Amino acid sequence: MYQHVEAGIERRTQGEVLRVEPWGLHAVRVRAAADTIDDGPSWALDLPVPGAGKAEAHVREDGTARLVNGRITVEADGHGRLRFLRTGEGHEARELLAEKRPYHGCPGPRVHTPRGDGTYTAEQTFEGYDGERIHGLGQQPHGSLDHKGRVIDLVQRNTVVSIPFLHSSRGYGLLWNNPATGRVELAADATRWVAEQTRQVDYWIVAGDTPAEIMAAYADATGHPPLLPDWASGFWQSKLRYRTQDELLGVAREHHRRGLPLSVIVCDFFHWTRMGDWSFDPEDWPDPAAMTKELDSLGVRLVVSVWPTLQDDSANYEALRACGGLVRDSHGGLLRHHWPARGGDQRYLPMAYYDATHPRARQLLWEQLRANYAQLGVSAFWFDACEPDLPPSLAPRAVYHAGPGPQVGNAYGHEHARTVADGLRATGDDRPLSLIRSAWAGSQRHGVALWSGDILPTFDSLAAQVRTGLNVAMSGIPWWHTDIGGFLGGNPDDPGYRELLIRWFQYGTFSPVMRLHGDREPNQPFSARMSGGPNEVWSYGEQAYPVLRDHLLLRERLRPYLHGLAETAHRTGAPPMRPLFFDFPDDETAWDVDDQYMLGPDLLVAPVIEAGARERTVHLPHGARWIDTATGTEHEGGKTLPVAAPLERIPVFVRAGSRLAGTQVY
Repeated sequence: MYQHVEAGIERRTQGEVLRVEPWGLHAVRVRAAADTIDDGPSWALDLPVPGAGKAEAHVREDGTARLVNGRITVEADGHGRLRFLRTGEGHEARELLAEKRPYHGCPGPRVHTPRGDGTYTAEQTFEGYDGERIHGLGQQPHGSLDHKGRVIDLVQRNTVVSIPFLHSSRGYGLLWNNPATGRVELAADATRWVAEQTRQVDYWIVAGDTPAEIMAAYADATGHPPLLPDWASGFWQSKLRYRTQDELLGVAREHHRRGLPLSVIVCDFFHWTRMGDWSFDPEDWPDPAAMTKELDSLGVRLVVSVWPTLQDDSANYEALRACGGLVRDSHGGLLRHHWPARGGDQRYLPMAYYDATHPRARQLLWEQLRANYAQLGVSAFWFDACEPDLPPSLAPRAVYHAGPGPQVGNAYGHEHARTVADGLRATGDDRPLSLIRSAWAGSQRHGVALWSGDILPTFDSLAAQVRTGLNVAMSGIPWWHTDIGGFLGGNPDDPGYRELLIRWFQYGTFSPVMRLHGDREPNQPFSARMSGGPNEVWSYGEQAYPVLRDHLLLRERLRPYLHGLAETAHRTGAPPMRPLFFDFPDDETAWDVDDQYMLGPDLLVAPVIEAGARERTVHLPHGARWIDTATGTEHEGGKTLPVAAPLERIPVFVRAGSRLAGTQVY
């Protein structure tokens, strides 16, 4: 029998405890365990619960129960199976999602398999639905916008970011509130979530009539992003890597000499003496305070790379070891992996890992970042390799302060970003921003600027990034971007690559963050002294340069609009870059378009993602009129048409009657 538990319901049987409770407007949280519900940690749902309205729970004598919370109703049958319905005044009840009805002789929709160590392998199975489209789930580089029909590994890797929140075209959002490694199987007949090592099933589901409503509810539940700092909306210059203070300053000075806008320049890895020192090497960076002062006079902010790895003889190793702030190895001792170290022999050494889940370790790291960088004028930090970057054979052996790697490891990058967010907020800065390679559910509230990792420099890679970025947006992360031009190579003297760089630069101009980065040819072996080839806008020849310059100036013109989108993201959780269906859910074609996007409500962007293309088709969503920014021609929405795309520009349309109509875009 069910029973009332505060505002929710609970069912206890010999093999399971099931609890369903209201968790925000039009949303519920479901937890199930083989023995006892664990009330902590709450992971992504650790914020005060938003107002739940007038939730009503009804326990019936026939062994069933019903929970109503705004637009969502949960029907619980006598076997513990749950159905989630869209209900409300003036609406006929409609099934959003239901737990899978088991076949005869098979286990129910929730399975808790003991592992023999007090934890379980947990499985949660829902019904599958024809025509359902699934978006979100973080950064999955398989090249499709719709995840339906795929198996998505819940794991963090370079280029893969696991954010276990999905948006369904059926009108619900679902958060799998569990940082364990596992998978979600999005089959035709069922959706199954699997956590390989955990203590309980824990998920949150919300009903929404539009994608915007669902994303707003998710932000309310897991955290709103802080306001983007104004300096971050401009152009970021980076490469692998500027090796010295003079080299980095030379690039900033050249931007100034040419009259090219530059907001941020990035200091990449191995600017330190030893891995884990988290400070400038005085030989190559003799006066960082003077450097940041000169950059400031040029209107340029400095962002500095931070890695989570430490040599045994580094400045911070002993302090972290003493407080238990280094990741342990389940096989004994500390977890270690070989990385390059500074020195004449270019050696690889076994490195330890700082434990981002340990509160004291985070405090120690922030103390070093503040003393060695922030007090010299450094504005933000780049948390690279923070999955953490471990080989698949080693990652399961990690033991964190928060628990074993297979049980909590997906939250590492999330906790890492928290280091700077908490530190800056303690100093009165409520607009933190960290460039980061990994994230998890709720990371947006720590001010993350996520990027897509070490990707290939090809048109196929660019096409995949467009879809990937839209799914990140539908995962609640507003500030996402790619390395313009791809990371793993690219020859600045190759005409084919120059075309790719131009097209990628155009896409980057209309991305939430615009950052040029890469390991350009001629490449060098991975070492502490390596540096890639030239990667500045003047590095790509006389044909490319004016196009890139014009797009830098265009980005400057867009910055006031981006600042407005930042305020909206902060207030409502709406991502600046989003799929067409976000703003036009009633346009059926918009749900199938995966190579265009909206930048805010007023700009429709159609990147060119094929080599040699000088024209492409563009869908103009129904419900608005659209102005071609290249010709000024106005079109009625609800049609798909061919649009010219010369090398100098990509198709961009402005919504007629919007605040951007009549202003210069192209």
